[in-house]
Amino acid sequence: MEQIRANTVLPAVRQPVALTTADGLRLVGELVVPTVDQPRATIVCVHPLPTAGGMMDSHLFRKAAWRLPALAGIAVLRFNTRGTHSPAGRSEGEFSEAVAEGLDLAAAVERVSQEGLPVPWLVGWSFGTDVILKHPEVGPVAGAVLVSPPVRYTSQAELAEWGRVGLSTTALIPELDDFLRPPEAVERFKVAPNVALVPVDGAGHLWVGEANVRIVLNEIVREVAPEALNPETGSLPTQWEGPMERWNDL
Repeated sequence: MEQIRANTVLPAVRQPVALTTADGLRLVGELVVPTVDQPRATIVCVHPLPTAGGMMDSHLFRKAAWRLPALAGIAVLRFNTRGTHSPAGRSEGEFSEAVAEGLDLAAAVERVSQEGLPVPWLVGWSFGTDVILKHPEVGPVAGAVLVSPPVRYTSQAELAEWGRVGLSTTALIPELDDFLRPPEAVERFKVAPNVALVPVDGAGHLWVGEANVRIVLNEIVREVAPEALNPETGSLPTQWEGPMERWNDL
């Protein structure tokens, strides 16, 4: 058994994908599925703010794609929203403050359907949570996990609409977040009672460090595929027996 570290890459089937939006843009993405058996769940990852360096390779989502197919049997689709670039390439279009990015999200959800994968859960981090919250019309989806939601581009009326739609939603709120900390989150999300707030002691907006990465990945799996967690520890394995690679942790 070897320890799973920041740059551990576990076995999976990885393929670059191109998503086409309703307004004709080509988006860069990657789909990762388990090497054996059918996925028990699918997540669509929506990255942090691209104007501040957010992209599909932002570390939480890179590590989700590296680990969750093998550890939890989860398919992971991540992509660059319009105008965003990463080592995988640049998506066409321009940044739209989470407005036109709703079309990007819809294209990703449609790709999941085309691939015959389980109805996806949406997982947003920072800006990605605004893209999700502003577009409850995108579907079909099973629910959402919001990581460090700043509620920067989402109005209270849009939050209330998310609450009216009623999708199962969990929001991870870091104690030391730069934008929205637990007490403020309680107030902002009062209009969306379907959002379960999970305060995380000691964490910051960027979830730096392997301990914080594990918290986020465990909470994602707890929501989308709880049967994949160890029933005794309530968490994913921290060791792996079998082939693995070590890739550059950007």
